[in-house]
Amino acid sequence: MAMNADKSIDHDADLPTMDAPYVPPLPVGPRAHMRSLGFSDPFRWLARGLKDMRQHPAIALFYGLCFWGMAQVLALVFKHKPEYTLTLVSGCLLVGPFLAMGLYEVSRKREHSEVPDMAGSLMCWDQHIRSMALLVLVLMVLELLWGRASLVVFAVFFNTGMPSTTGVIEAVFNPHNIEFLMVYLAVGGVFAALVYGLSVVSIPMILDRDTDAISAVLISMRVVLSHPSVMLLWGLLLSLLVLAALWPWALGIIVVGPWLGHASWHAYRGSVEWEENTEEAVTLGSSN
Repeated sequence: MAMNADKSIDHDADLPTMDAPYVPPLPVGPRAHMRSLGFSDPFRWLARGLKDMRQHPAIALFYGLCFWGMAQVLALVFKHKPEYTLTLVSGCLLVGPFLAMGLYEVSRKREHSEVPDMAGSLMCWDQHIRSMALLVLVLMVLELLWGRASLVVFAVFFNTGMPSTTGVIEAVFNPHNIEFLMVYLAVGGVFAALVYGLSVVSIPMILDRDTDAISAVLISMRVVLSHPSVMLLWGLLLSLLVLAALWPWALGIIVVGPWLGHASWHAYRGSVEWEENTEEAVTLGSSN
């Protein structure tokens, strides 16, 4: 009985020891760091964008004509349906950065000492379709909200019906309609700031790093919130150059559009720095 008891006691000791399976740690992906920015940086981005445009004038001309077509549509809408003008401006803010992806691709290839071409610039989005589609969806929701808010403002201040183009101009310059102008600009400013904050570096970031849309817009907002004064200056420069390019007959946008597209790539590269962090693999050297 004693021997049987001893055997039963040692029965577990005879079993082979089963170690838990080793699961290697997941690698840590690249981290985005905000670069320090000064008020001279936006002008440096413009200078670098101008250099890229001069190096590839044919590609710049193609995209410039596309931007000019958008400006013509904007002018027609303002002439016949002025209540939708601000909505279409938001649409241009939405479509413009996506159209400028080809320009980002040209600047990206130049940065990597590669030779850009028209076909590559036109098809640069195809490998990032999922992230771009989600970002388009987010911006389209803002677009629809912006359009609805603009119509509500017009309906409140023009209860006799939507004004004509002349009526809108008179309303803007009529001192008695200062409330309408302030509300209209405030509503447009809020949505413009949202679109700008979400897309100022997110689209070139997706092209460069194949980042998912959520991470891209969060990092874009971080850039704006980290350097609000510099990014406000950058936004004002973009707006002023676009407005100046719309006269006469929007011909200036043929040059200004591609210029700002290339400059926007350098704005992304100048404000976001990527650090590749990978944890060293841990090896178990256990001796049983």
